[in-house]
Amino acid sequence: MDSVARGSEDLKSKVIRAEENLRYLRGGNTFIDERKILGMLESYRDASPQRVRDIIARSLEIKTLKPEETAALLNVKDSALWEEIFDAAARIKRKVYDNRVVTFAPLYCSSLCVNNCAYCGFRGENSVIERRRLSITEVRKEAEMLAGELGHKRLVVVFGEHPSSGTDYICRVMREIYSVKVKTRRGCGAIRRVNVNAAPMNEEDYKKIKDAGLGTYQVFQETYHPPTYSAVHPGWTVKGDYLWRLYSLHRAMAAGIDDVAIGALFGLYDWRFEVMGLLAHARDLEDFFGIGPHTVSFPRLEPAANTPFVKDSAYRVNDADFKKLVAVLRLSIPYAGMIVTCRESPNVIRQVIAMCTQRDASSRVGIGAYSERTQEQEEKIQQFILGDNRSLDEVIRELASLGYITSFCTAGYRCGRTGDNIMSMLKSGREGCFCKLNAVLTFQEWLDDFAGEDTRRIGEGLINREISEIEQRSPSDFSPEVVKAFKEYHRRIKNGERDFCF
Repeated sequence: MDSVARGSEDLKSKVIRAEENLRYLRGGNTFIDERKILGMLESYRDASPQRVRDIIARSLEIKTLKPEETAALLNVKDSALWEEIFDAAARIKRKVYDNRVVTFAPLYCSSLCVNNCAYCGFRGENSVIERRRLSITEVRKEAEMLAGELGHKRLVVVFGEHPSSGTDYICRVMREIYSVKVKTRRGCGAIRRVNVNAAPMNEEDYKKIKDAGLGTYQVFQETYHPPTYSAVHPGWTVKGDYLWRLYSLHRAMAAGIDDVAIGALFGLYDWRFEVMGLLAHARDLEDFFGIGPHTVSFPRLEPAANTPFVKDSAYRVNDADFKKLVAVLRLSIPYAGMIVTCRESPNVIRQVIAMCTQRDASSRVGIGAYSERTQEQEEKIQQFILGDNRSLDEVIRELASLGYITSFCTAGYRCGRTGDNIMSMLKSGREGCFCKLNAVLTFQEWLDDFAGEDTRRIGEGLINREISEIEQRSPSDFSPEVVKAFKEYHRRIKNGERDFCF
């Protein structure tokens, strides 16, 4: 047994507690029934246009779809009906989240990993990758660059599965990031929300990272198709345990984490099956905890150093199908935030952004790549190759020109609007009102502290239109008292004060 295999076996014995999954099984079965999913995809191939429109109407009521309804949407062939689906997806996003797009950046802390996922540049046996784990001092330098020069307010911190980047290290990283304060043009830059993308944990470890200030916790199943999962994740690895990963977010919620995020890596298996798997995951979380995932992600396979699997996959998703899967996910889990990332090209992002709530920008997926000012993509230090390398300023300028306001808001989390407290507000559209006010305030902060001249000009025009809309929607959505307070906060932000919210 080589060192990678030995390391994985040792970690499995320390981390995995299979008994923690048992309470979520039904008759010994998981919420993924491969035969049933494939049967529904076959059975609902000929839904009438009226049936499809009835399903769309149900989505517009912000109700989670039933599996057979999602299967019917996935089988639509008529291009005109797809246009109705795309339109409905954009309307749902607007109804729940208004016209805002939240931005964030990923911060990769380690490329050390004991797993050997066939599609991943960081897999343990990939000898061309330069392995490294950031020291806490290096983490601080990365955070200072992200908060002080680029202007980010929220990060998703990414860790490989390795003994050196376990729970204690994750907690130290989060606390260090939150401690960063950097002087900006007119105010102070800081990271207000640290989300974590890390390997599944047991409940004891979940409680530790929650106490350290965890935002949203992400675990992506990669593929919900059990045979494919086994094929791309060797059984001797920690990640080879399908059940441990499948129920990772159930265990997290049982440990008190109320904001969790699901996702699948599209291109490992049939994209329609993966959409059904994501819906099944959301519905099972709803069944057990009364709330579903806070966000849904849908990254596609991208090239990585010395990783031929990506080129050879028979299930790669083309751009047209990618737009379809985003739309069906938006209709299927209408309350959830939906994240498109810099894996995609600017053109593809433009095609789906009307249906999405979050995107990253100015992203680097190499270890230490922000503070060391790595400009060109270097395969030997990063997990995969990005499709969109534009700066945050460029991305925000484009979004503003398209009528989308960039939000750096983290108020909902700090005000307790998380978990079941936010679900009813999302479904009613009420949370979108808070979002609109906070988006304007945080966008004004960013324009004053970081924007280039052209971006500031376009952004100020958008803010003026947003304020006019808020005034016009008062008192139906915004009481006169709220509007008065909002205008006062906005005035104070323009005078250099920071961090007001509703």
